[in-house]
Amino acid sequence: MTERQQDLETSTHGSIAAPMWKFVVYSAIGAFVFFVPIEIGGESSILLDHMVTGLQAVVPGLLPYYALALILAGALHPMVTGTWRRSRVDLVFSAFKLVGLVVGVMLVFGVGPGWLFAPDMGPFLLNKLVVPVAVLVPLGAVFLALLVGYGLLEFIGVLVQGVMRPVWRTPGRSAIDAVASFVGSYSLGLLITNRVYQEGKYTGREAAIIATGFSTVSATFMVVVATTLDMMQFWNLYFWTALAVTFVVTAVTVRMWPLSSIADRYVDGTVPQRQEPLRRGRVRLAWQEARRTVAGAPSLVRNVGASVRDGVLMTIAIVPSILSIGLLGLVLATYTPVFEWLGYVFYPVTWALQSPEPMLLAQATAVGIVEMFLPSLLAAGAPMAVKFVVAVVSVSQIVFFSALVPCIAATRIPISITQLVVIWFERVVLSLILTIPLALWLF
Repeated sequence: MTERQQDLETSTHGSIAAPMWKFVVYSAIGAFVFFVPIEIGGESSILLDHMVTGLQAVVPGLLPYYALALILAGALHPMVTGTWRRSRVDLVFSAFKLVGLVVGVMLVFGVGPGWLFAPDMGPFLLNKLVVPVAVLVPLGAVFLALLVGYGLLEFIGVLVQGVMRPVWRTPGRSAIDAVASFVGSYSLGLLITNRVYQEGKYTGREAAIIATGFSTVSATFMVVVATTLDMMQFWNLYFWTALAVTFVVTAVTVRMWPLSSIADRYVDGTVPQRQEPLRRGRVRLAWQEARRTVAGAPSLVRNVGASVRDGVLMTIAIVPSILSIGLLGLVLATYTPVFEWLGYVFYPVTWALQSPEPMLLAQATAVGIVEMFLPSLLAAGAPMAVKFVVAVVSVSQIVFFSALVPCIAATRIPISITQLVVIWFERVVLSLILTIPLALWLF
C-alpha cells in the first residue's frame, strides 16, 4: 500500500475519502502563526510578526535592494502584460508604479532632493512600510496556504450559511468569499466573486455587496498597519474588532443606496443557480465540504508554491504604489492644507463622538480613499485610542483607489466609480460611529 493510500481515510456511507489530518494539522498551524501571540525577546506578538522582525535584524542591508527588485517587477508588470491599457484607472496607476520605481531608486541609492530624505518622508515609507510589506506578504503566504487551503474556509462557510441571507442579503456560498478576503486577500476574494458571478451563482447586487463589503485587505497587511502604529500588543483585539466592525457596517450598507439600487439580476446568458437554505445537518455538511476540499487539494509543496506566487504578485502590485501614492500623501499632508480640507468632511462625526484629536482623526480617515496605509502614516504619533480607530477604519472602509478600485474595475461586477466613492463615505462614517466609543472605553 502506498503512503498516499495509507493517508486516505476509508470512505463509508458514500462519503469522500480524504486525509483529514491535513484539515486539522495544517489549519491549526496556520491559525497559530496568524492569531496566537507569543513572547520572544521581551516582545509579545504573533509568530509571523516575530519572523519578519527577525529577518529584518539578520539581513538589514540586503532588504532595501530586495524591495527595490520587487518595485522594479511591479512597475514593469503592467507594461509587459499589457494591463495598463485595460482602462483609464489602470493607466493612471501604472504611471504611479513607474513613479514609485523612480522614488525607490533614489531612496535606495541615496540620490535626490533633500526633502525626500527627511526622516518622516522617504526613509519612513521605505523602512517602515515598503520593506516590511515586501517581507511579510510573501512569507505570510506560506502559512496562508495552510490556513485557507485545506478545508477551513469551506467548513466555516457552511456553518454560517444560515446568517448570510438575512443579515447581508447574499447566498450562503458567499461566506467563503468573505472569509477568503479577510484571511487571504481582496484580490483572492474578488477573483472568487467575479468567477461565481459570471457562472450565474450571484446576482449583480450580490456580487457588488460581496466586493464592497467583504473584500478588505488581508490579515498580513493588517499586521503591517498594526506594526506601523506600534500596536502589535493589541493584535487580537485589533483583528477581531476590525472583522466585527467590517461585517456590521456591511449589514447596514446593503440596505442603503447605492447597493440597494443595483439590479438584482444574473448575468445575461447564464442559468441562474440559486442556493437553497439548509434546514439541518449543517455540521455534517460542513465536515463533508472540508473533506471534499482536502481530497482535491494539491500537495503541500504545490499549494504553498501557488500561494507564494500569488503573494509575490500582490506584493509587486502594491509596493510601487505605496512609494508613489504614499509619498504624494505625505507631501500633501506636510506642505499643503488639502487633507485638512478633506478632514472637515468627517470632523463633525469625530468631534461629536468626543474623539481625542478629532481633526487629526478626521484627516487620517479622509485620506484613506487614496491608499489604506496613508491613515496609519498620519496617525503614527497619535494617542492609542486614535491609532486604534484609524487601524480599524482603514480595514473596514474597504474601498481605496491604489489597489481595490482597479481590481473591481477589471471585473464584470456592475458598480461604478461614483458608487464606490459613496460606499466608501458611508462605510467610513459608520465605522467611526462604531469604533470611537469602543476605543474610548478601551484606552
